[in-house]
Amino acid sequence: MALPSPLTESALHQDPILQFQRWFDAAASAGISQPNAMMLATVSHDGKPSARVVLLKRVDKRGFEFFTNYLSRKGMEIDGNPNVALVFHWEPLGRQVRIEGEATKLSPEESDAYFHGRPIEHQIGAWSSSQSEPATREELDRRYEETKAKYSGIEVPRPPHWGGYRVAPRVIEFWQQRQARLHDRIRYERQPEGSWRFQRLSP
Repeated sequence: MALPSPLTESALHQDPILQFQRWFDAAASAGISQPNAMMLATVSHDGKPSARVVLLKRVDKRGFEFFTNYLSRKGMEIDGNPNVALVFHWEPLGRQVRIEGEATKLSPEESDAYFHGRPIEHQIGAWSSSQSEPATREELDRRYEETKAKYSGIEVPRPPHWGGYRVAPRVIEFWQQRQARLHDRIRYERQPEGSWRFQRLSP
């Protein structure tokens, strides 16, 4: 797959969220598997970082949304330090997007709406797993079957420990691969009054 054209300031949208949407749509159109996969990095209370891949479920001017178990390692770390980083990597296009911002929980109503739109198997799974806690395969399978039987024929309620986060971005960086390792890097920073300023960075 040929790489996209070089990234120039004149071609950029002034709003990085709309610029992100352009790149996201291009990644989806290119047939990239799960273009919404993003690396989420968090930091523990004693300063130890950890990272894992989660799925972007929605993005708008307020930020980037994903869902998880609030009692998981990432959930506990976000509770202690809401400053997080996200990375999208669309290798066939030679593109990355790096995001730094603050994560906050979505409202219960927003989490309910998403939860009840999930496949029933996923809803049951959310009750069956104590995410990040030790468990045998047999325990997980038993919990799943017990939960499945418990809610047979009735609506599965959203677990109180499961829901969404929104990452409100402070910094968004667009990275475009170029020859000789002289890659394009354009960094947007949110200003105190809410506008965005961007500048080119050395690769």
